[in-house]
Amino acid sequence: MDHQNDLMRLGVITLFPEMFVALTQWGVTGRAFQDMRCELGLFNPRDHAVDRHGTVDDRPYGGGPGMVMKPELLAAALADAKASVGDDALVIAMSPQGKVFSDAKARELASAPGLILVAGRYEGIDERFIEASVDEELSVGDYVVSGGELPAMMVLDAVIRQMPGVLGHANSAAEDSFADGLLDCPHYTRPEIYEGRVVPAILLSGDHGAIERWRRAQSLRRTLDRRPDLFEGRGLAAEERQLLKEWQLLYSGE
Repeated sequence: MDHQNDLMRLGVITLFPEMFVALTQWGVTGRAFQDMRCELGLFNPRDHAVDRHGTVDDRPYGGGPGMVMKPELLAAALADAKASVGDDALVIAMSPQGKVFSDAKARELASAPGLILVAGRYEGIDERFIEASVDEELSVGDYVVSGGELPAMMVLDAVIRQMPGVLGHANSAAEDSFADGLLDCPHYTRPEIYEGRVVPAILLSGDHGAIERWRRAQSLRRTLDRRPDLFEGRGLAAEERQLLKEWQLLYSGE
């Protein structure tokens, strides 16, 4: 099948391009690349280094620990990336200072004309490159990891899942946790009894309407119990409150 018209072009600026085989060769995302639904270009700033050591960083002005990635080498790698992905591609730097990535953001990025992610290393990226060339900074959480490669793969994985035809079931992405601002409901498979624990009877009833309402109530309860912060600014709709009351799940533990 020809997916060229739906092809999503992606790029990553990284010092460790070998890491991205985890994205391009395995699982759901690997199949997306095999099916030519998307393509990924990897652009190494080290390719533009001018000394025999391939130096890509230098000491920070003002002193302090660590090293800072040089802006001119990042800019050269970005020029390569734009030549491949497209001049209109959105440029995103992975950074603890960025907005926290979300499912809603993944859906937004899936409709972009192209994406180029910048995976920093060391103490960080020269701020002048960010000011001049980066459209947005994104974080995958309030913690620090050794480099931007793993966060970039997480973002790309979430974005690729949103593309039509990537997941096996048309509704899979829509039913994932966070797709509607809630955590997912619990799931069960065979055997019906496992270590004395039974599958909820409603799931065996064959009443698809009742099953759907049960799943929705469980999703609401789980979100209230585990991530009440997700309701900030959203609240509970009247039908959601009614649904929780029907299943006696309005309060945790009842």
